[in-house]
Amino acid sequence: MCISISQVSRFRFNLFGGGSSCCERVHGWFKNNSTPKLLDIRASSVNSKSRWVRRNVSTTTQGSRSKTKSSVLGGAVPVTRIVDADSTTKIQQQPFGNLQQRLAENKDLSKLITVIVSDLETTGLHRVKERIIEIAAQDLAGGENSTFQTLINPGVPILNASIHGIRNDMVCRPEVPRMEEMIPIFLRYVQSRQKPGGYVMIVAHNGKTFDFQFLINEFNRCSYEIPHNWLFFDSLPLARESMKSVDSTVKPKASLSALGDYYNLTRDGEAHRALSDVILLSQVFQRLTIDLKLSLSDLVLRSYTTSDLTAAMAKNKKA
Repeated sequence: MCISISQVSRFRFNLFGGGSSCCERVHGWFKNNSTPKLLDIRASSVNSKSRWVRRNVSTTTQGSRSKTKSSVLGGAVPVTRIVDADSTTKIQQQPFGNLQQRLAENKDLSKLITVIVSDLETTGLHRVKERIIEIAAQDLAGGENSTFQTLINPGVPILNASIHGIRNDMVCRPEVPRMEEMIPIFLRYVQSRQKPGGYVMIVAHNGKTFDFQFLINEFNRCSYEIPHNWLFFDSLPLARESMKSVDSTVKPKASLSALGDYYNLTRDGEAHRALSDVILLSQVFQRLTIDLKLSLSDLVLRSYTTSDLTAAMAKNKKA
């Protein structure tokens, strides 16, 4: 089922001008010195009838940006390309085997992979009992509509607002979607960034043990399947590897905030808010790949499929 973006209650797209060139090795963050615009879409009432309105919302971007161009994802991508049933069927019918190995050997890998950095905020730490209350994502290729963010009504009380600053009154509003309403919109966003016939790599910090487990459980709870052309990449092992190479005598500080300090990056917004963390991780992730001299093929080989993650989750549950 395809749901129009006008049907979701409230979400935001960052609009970044231009894209960046694509090559095999990662060479830094896309240049962005301009102030991005946020497109705020929400319901309003006119003559007791709901209608959808668009408002341009300005925001301030801070922090340094590398002047070298990103090669993770390349230039412009098609705007709002929706994968139809036939395309999805073709992806599912491919002989998978070791998907990561086959992809990594592709000489035109940069034309296939879309890298999207993501972050979640939740009501707590339990991957099954707790709920997602905010999600943000950013396509490293940049360009128009490259960033997605929304609050989510979890349907349960938020008891950890002191951590992320998201309160019950912020999510218990008619314009804030529930998870089952948000998932089709998030799928639409990801598919609009996907390259024709390609794959998507979702990156998150500590994703394997936190973000990805939440995402899989919420998709299952809402009776949605994660697309078969999604790969998942946890940036935390990269951070530990990179920081250990700096000083092997001490335990590396690999938190996102510590990495931001190490690379002298200025955070745009508050810590533990999804969009702020995504913007910071997007910069950190590219610097990590430069420090470790990792190619896009290397990243694919270190990634996980949904089945990899669900198998690990099942194994941990038995332990």
